Amino acid sequence: MLLAPTLSLSQILLGAATEQPNALEFPIQAHLLFIGVLFLGTLAISRFSPKIGIPAILGVLLLGLSINVSSLSITHAQAANFQLLGLALLLFYAGLKTDLAAIRGFFEYGIILAIGGVVVSSLLLGGVIWFLASPGANSLTLGGVEAIPIGAAMLIAACLGSTDAGATLSVLRSVRRQVPLRLQHLLEFESSVNDPSALLFYGLVVGIFVSAGAAAGTTSLESTVLTQIRLFLQQIGAGLVVGFIFGYLARFVVNYLVEDRSQLLVVAMSVAFVVYGVTSLLGGSGFIAIYVTGLFLTNTTYRSPGINHITIQEVLLPFNTMTEITIFLVFGLLVYPPDLIDALPIGILAALGLMLVARPISVLMFQPFSPFSFKESMLVSWCGLRGAVPLALAHDLSLAIPRIRGIDPAIIDELSRNAESIIFIVVVVNLFIQGISLPHLARALGLVPSPAAQTSLIP
Repeated sequence: MLLAPTLSLSQILLGAATEQPNALEFPIQAHLLFIGVLFLGTLAISRFSPKIGIPAILGVLLLGLSINVSSLSITHAQAANFQLLGLALLLFYAGLKTDLAAIRGFFEYGIILAIGGVVVSSLLLGGVIWFLASPGANSLTLGGVEAIPIGAAMLIAACLGSTDAGATLSVLRSVRRQVPLRLQHLLEFESSVNDPSALLFYGLVVGIFVSAGAAAGTTSLESTVLTQIRLFLQQIGAGLVVGFIFGYLARFVVNYLVEDRSQLLVVAMSVAFVVYGVTSLLGGSGFIAIYVTGLFLTNTTYRSPGINHITIQEVLLPFNTMTEITIFLVFGLLVYPPDLIDALPIGILAALGLMLVARPISVLMFQPFSPFSFKESMLVSWCGLRGAVPLALAHDLSLAIPRIRGIDPAIIDELSRNAESIIFIVVVVNLFIQGISLPHLARALGLVPSPAAQTSLIP
């Protein structure tokens, strides 16, 4: 699984030259110069990407891809360290952004859509990827890999189960006057909740296919599935309980130990890491616990009107933004463009299958439970932009694939590389096509914004 974060930002971005003898040795001043220029570049891209109709995070991802990675010494282990740290902070901030008062009236539907949508879309996408690389579609081979095993296909799809609230809402910002405010709240809530849902589902799929591989010949697949489902439910339960307990403790810390706003960033990061560590040691889902703790902090009362969940959000927002940008940047740096060639046909078709089949079905099948109109649900189905979580899970995927049951050792390296390439291609195509077309679809549907939405947009 993902490794514990122990590296500095310079090590993550540039790697430790001593670990790779062939890497070029640079002084620390050069490291700092490179990092400074790199982040200024992401700022410029974030500023001008929306002007040409693409999400800012896609521009950051392509910036990382354009840099010559052969001159750097970043390893997947180093990237995995940062991805775990980043996911913990992103999920904590997602919990802080979930205001239960804003989603009153469609809370239950949002939960159904977030959890059920992840499961349905991942299963459908896994079937699509498995079929595309099957002998029946042998024109789409992945280099030396003639077919993708069903376990690998499901793992790839599970990585792509989560949507990105930041990407979706940043694209919708240009047409926010045409989109009802409560629909924007639904999209933000669904994207926040399906992050931990996707992480848990990915862990369940890993447990089924990878654990079964370790016990091949000694345990039946049915027994392994039941065991993993029990562990899955245990992780959810422990995560919920620990999250609520630490929610109370975190509120106590904010009320009685914090004296100044400047201390809140340290408190927020400390709470996120402590909650994740304790929950993981107890056998629960650290990501669920982190999200629940953030959710509790947002929907509680505080002693001081100047130090509360709003000020926590404000001080954590810049760090959260930098974390998300760095995840995209690091993944772009790790991708070697020639490696994408073999996976390009399947990646593009998988992206189309996700956008045109898996995501719409996973939304519209729950329409009977929806308080929204069919037009609004159509917009929701096209708002499934993928972002930081799929990219973060892609690094863990390369560690899980070699341990899949029945996999041919001769194709492990090629399959691992192409699996990451498929995820990268799906994210890029998804962000590009839906990022450009989403504002046009919102206008074409002719949605009527609520009076509250119009009022909230008055300067």
